[in-house]
Amino acid sequence: MVEVKITEDIKIGGNNPCFIIAEVGQNHQGDIEIAKKFIKAAKDAGANCVKFQKTCLKEKFTRKYLERPYENPNSWGKTYGDHKTHLEFTETQFRELLKYAKEVGIPLAASAMDMVSFDFLVNNKAPFIKIGSGDSNNPLFLKYAASKNVPLIISTGMVDKKAVKSIYDILSTHHKQFCLLHCVSAYPVPYEDCNIKVVQDYKESFDVPIGYSGHEVGTAVALAAVALGAKVLEKHITLDRNMKGTDHVCSLTPPEFQALVRDVRIIETALGTPIKKVVTSEIPCIDKLQKSLVMGSTKNKGEILYPGDVKIKVAEPKGLNALHFEEVIYKTLIYDKKEDEPLHEGDFC
Repeated sequence: MVEVKITEDIKIGGNNPCFIIAEVGQNHQGDIEIAKKFIKAAKDAGANCVKFQKTCLKEKFTRKYLERPYENPNSWGKTYGDHKTHLEFTETQFRELLKYAKEVGIPLAASAMDMVSFDFLVNNKAPFIKIGSGDSNNPLFLKYAASKNVPLIISTGMVDKKAVKSIYDILSTHHKQFCLLHCVSAYPVPYEDCNIKVVQDYKESFDVPIGYSGHEVGTAVALAAVALGAKVLEKHITLDRNMKGTDHVCSLTPPEFQALVRDVRIIETALGTPIKKVVTSEIPCIDKLQKSLVMGSTKNKGEILYPGDVKIKVAEPKGLNALHFEEVIYKTLIYDKKEDEPLHEGDFC
């Protein structure tokens, strides 16, 4: 399995812990001070990274699309262009956020929504660049991104497995410093549409780290994805689900995000090894409850042990492990043994 190197200290895949991204998206409402609160909240919650979005509107949208009416409770303007302009940070503001994140001590990355934004993020040394599901059918952008030889995280919503294979082929022609995230592009995603078994399928199909970008309500599905092997986990974060915006409904509050991080680390510890063995923590129960072979009746030296002569009980002191029952039957006693007395190796021949 390829490891993706994000920084000198952060790698994704292999035996490395799950890389947890707190996705702010545009929950910041276009306010840089709110954005800084998100950065601090992500750091305090234990996220490995905080992520925003960067868009050059004229590169991503047609003029007519930006001019279409967009008046609804979550709108920040009369047209979609007005709305998106309000939510978009300038390059100067974005650099300010990068600087603040460095001061706080958390990597800040972003989804590049177009090639211009991609170049901006590369030039400003983002630790990795996310390509969102909106570009999962954009081979020109994918080829361009791959050619820059920077770490990439790719969401795969809105396409089928054939298209995901095409994404993999485009990127791997240049390098394998990328991760593929299973994603369903709905806000929120109905649980029955999450299909997180796709994480397993991706693991079997692709030799790069696999992850999950979840837009469902709560943390249960995300935690299941980690148990299935997701090495990247992206969930939206909000300061308050009552804030204006479409993504807050499927976002986690800071305490919820902190609980998610805690539970992911518990799952990683609990996954352990596939080798079944007796572990140290079981020893007290073994001493207290594991059964031994004991005499079912009083028998004398020289007598044969028949099936009815040997019982399996919790004994004090312990006798032979009950798993040896078949080995003891029809053996000859060397010593006199009383009913309920434990049997030990050396009591028979």
